[in-house]
Formats: sequence, structure tokens, C-alpha cells
Amino acid sequence: MDISQGRTKEEIQHREKIIKDFYANWNATNPERRIYNTHLQAFIYVKFLSIQETAEKAARSYKSTLAVTYLTEILELAKVVKNTRPKVGNKKQSRFSDIIVMQYSKKNFGKIKLTVGVLRGSRENVQYCITAIEKTTVQPATRTQ
Repeated sequence: MDISQGRTKEEIQHREKIIKDFYANWNATNPERRIYNTHLQAFIYVKFLSIQETAEKAARSYKSTLAVTYLTEILELAKVVKNTRPKVGNKKQSRFSDIIVMQYSKKNFGKIKLTVGVLRGSRENVQYCITAIEKTTVQPATRTQ
């Protein structure tokens, strides 16, 4: 798979198309559109919102786009990092009662963040977004006198 690595508008759009095409193929081979997560001991569903949000966020970087291609193992093996509330004022998150932040460590790749929303009413766990956790350099603390 040829994933562009730049930051131009065209390259981001290309990565977005790769992600949407990947999900289309994944949905075709997974007609139930769900994977059982061993740590949650529940199914995580992949819905239209999952594809929309992930394509929008993950397409911003090469590594996050690549992370999406590990979808099945991420959904199956990610571990809960924290539970939180949906962001106030975020229309896409308003349908969720809770947000579960999960993480998966992929050998020879690094850490991948999986955000899962718990739907109000049905309590279904819905994959909200997948992105790579990119290492950032931390500046050393400055001494003050």
C-alpha cells in the first residue's frame, strides 16, 4: 500500500481515501461490523461515525493512517486507559454517555490510541477514532533562581 507521507492538502485527502477504502474492504469481510474486545469483554462496533471520525483525524499523519490498517487487532486487543465523559459542545460525541480511551501496543510500530464511545440507551461500544500515539520530544525543565 502506497501511503503518501507529506502534509499537503492533496496528500491528506489521499490518506483519507486510503482509510475509507480500507474500512469499505474491512466491512465487506466483517459483515457483523464488530469485534470482541478481550479486555472490555464486550463487542466494539464499527459504524459510519467510526469511519468518518477516523478518516478525518488519522489522515492528518502517515503513521495514524498506517495504524488504521491494524483495525481488527486494535479492536480485539486494546486495553482501557481511562473512562471519561464526552466533550461538552462536541456534536459528534453528544450521542455517547461515556468515552473509553484505550491503547494498543503494536510490535515494531508503537502505541495506538483507540477511542470508544458508549451509545446512550443501547450501551453499545462504538469505535470512535483510531490514531497513532506519536512520540513527542519533551523539553527539559528550566531551572529558576
